[in-house]
Amino acid sequence: MCGRYALTLPDDAMARLFRAQPSNRLPKLPNYNICPSDQVHVVMQEAGGRRLRPMRWGFLPSWYQTPTAGPLLINARAETLADKPAFRAACRQRRCLIPASGFYEWERRAETRLPWYVLRRDGAPMALGGIWQDWGRDDPQPTCAIVTTAANPVLAPIHHRMPLLLEPEDWPLWLGEAGHGAARLMRPAAEEILVRHRVGTEINSNRAEGPGLIEELIEPFDPE
Repeated sequence: MCGRYALTLPDDAMARLFRAQPSNRLPKLPNYNICPSDQVHVVMQEAGGRRLRPMRWGFLPSWYQTPTAGPLLINARAETLADKPAFRAACRQRRCLIPASGFYEWERRAETRLPWYVLRRDGAPMALGGIWQDWGRDDPQPTCAIVTTAANPVLAPIHHRMPLLLEPEDWPLWLGEAGHGAARLMRPAAEEILVRHRVGTEINSNRAEGPGLIEELIEPFDPE
């Protein structure tokens, strides 16, 4: 799954990278601890081209009467995306890219949850595959979820799921600009793309902030 991530790329650089027109009032950056229900940066396709705009991280199905009427849907499994009533229409019509510098995952060791930070080996920004939907009638609120796949060999020792990572050549297809066939993109990232390192447990708090959250934690040598 993907339950927390970081984004440090400035808005103007992000707009150039994705060739998207930025909206006003984008979320403040850098942010090293982006949490569910936060406003996040999203790249979507609309009439006239791509738009970089804010959305609530936490997909709200149309039948929710309030934002808390059901589970907080921050992730959507690739394997069932086209079949789940909550995601079915968005999977076909409203796919998006969610920029990230890296994401966090937690490894369970006995009674402890140890955080890791995952980033691209080449240091480039990530484009996570997502879906979005406006919720509400009077004042529609844009909401989104991150699509997840089975973990690749880099992530598998930590967790069995990972976010969908999309390469630049695949962005047009995912956004619906290059016809049909986006389902073939929903696969784990190649092993050589990602690296990971341990980080401090400060990230366990959703109130933690600052660049120290992504710094590598050097664990003491254990001769055993």
